[in-house]
Amino acid sequence: MAAERRGKADTLALRRRLLSSSCRLFFPEDPVKIIRGHGQYMYDEQGAEYLDCVNNVAHVGHCHPVVVQAAHEQNQVLNTNSRYLHDNIVDYAQRLSETLPEKLCVFYFLNSGSEANDLALRLARRYTGHQDVVVLDHAYHGHLSSLIDISPYKFRDLDGQKEWVHVAPLPDTYRGPYREDHPNPAVAYANEVKHVVSSAQEKGRKIAAFFAESLPSVGGQIIPPAGYFSQVAEHIHRAGGVFVADEIQVGFGRVGKHFWAFQLQGEDFVPDIVTMGKSIGNGHPIACVATTQPVARAFEATGVEYFNTFGGSPVSCAVGLAVLDVLEKEQLQAHAAHVGSFLMELLRQQKAKHPIIGDIRGIGLFIGVDLIKDEATRMPATEEADYLVSRLKENYILLSTDGPGRNVLKFKPPMCFSLDNAQHVVAKLDAILTDMEEKVRSCETLRLQP
Repeated sequence: MAAERRGKADTLALRRRLLSSSCRLFFPEDPVKIIRGHGQYMYDEQGAEYLDCVNNVAHVGHCHPVVVQAAHEQNQVLNTNSRYLHDNIVDYAQRLSETLPEKLCVFYFLNSGSEANDLALRLARRYTGHQDVVVLDHAYHGHLSSLIDISPYKFRDLDGQKEWVHVAPLPDTYRGPYREDHPNPAVAYANEVKHVVSSAQEKGRKIAAFFAESLPSVGGQIIPPAGYFSQVAEHIHRAGGVFVADEIQVGFGRVGKHFWAFQLQGEDFVPDIVTMGKSIGNGHPIACVATTQPVARAFEATGVEYFNTFGGSPVSCAVGLAVLDVLEKEQLQAHAAHVGSFLMELLRQQKAKHPIIGDIRGIGLFIGVDLIKDEATRMPATEEADYLVSRLKENYILLSTDGPGRNVLKFKPPMCFSLDNAQHVVAKLDAILTDMEEKVRSCETLRLQP
């Protein structure tokens, strides 16, 4: 049977036979077979149009013609490794350098965010001569073995916490120990990192790095309090470590106000290493590590070459340049700020109307809607969130959940997501929540809904 004529059931059966069940699908009980994408929309095999509210990989929109053309044109000429002199890789590095603080001026190109974070770990350890890493609770930094080890989101279900990994509380001002009523949550959460570092040092451990997503995503769309990173960096630097900002999910203008999410922490804060991936290739496998001259020189001093077969290839860099061109020409950073603010306001109106919405947090087109069972305890409404996402899918809206309780609706759409899209999604959200309030009185009855 030709693939283009294969029905959804046949494709699902073939997938189940050939792929591991560890490779999971969205909506496993009734998966969507997507065969085409354009802008902020995806289309199934029947031609039904779905609004994509969560795909932060297709950063400037699915199959953006400028990006597709750039890849096609370069593929017709040359695609080889980066050991040959070529303009694309240096042009791309130059363009990226113009978006970053001056001291972040050395670039390594790779294929995935996991590769980028793995290299960041190597760089940190070589520069500091130390081994240990401080991470935030519930963090996820990639699927390589080295990164599973520094991802509490994963290692708690696998081999557990290694002795060289130290976990600090997530700076969550809604659910964490220091909440919205605390006079200075940034300092309080940073002091927790200081305590973690001190405890490690008392055991003879030496800190190589602090890893953090600039806006923790898997942890529940968290917005760290302003000033937190600067305070943490002081503690980490004092311990001889470096600060790694993971921008893989949140960089490239998504936050609207700035190009990089770490810039939300203030002009005085500059990480020692920045990792990027996902969005920078709009679906093409590109990733990058940016760091300082001292860190890079220490890595070079080993005499061991860093080589990545496809990282920094002419095609990858042509795609990367095209994504930057689209971001600039279509003013998508400003667009994210405008649409994101509008969506946040619409969601706040829903919070006032529906008690299940405990918190609305976010910036630009990175937004979380925290669903709760009870206002006093803030218990995660996990089943309700799952039900709501499935109902939205029935209305041709693709959304998903995150957070330790899987109860936070996450909005991370392509950057071309519009004001009309925002109104449409919130109207459907309102209708479904209203229906749930009328028909669903408990989680037990929720699970019995057809």
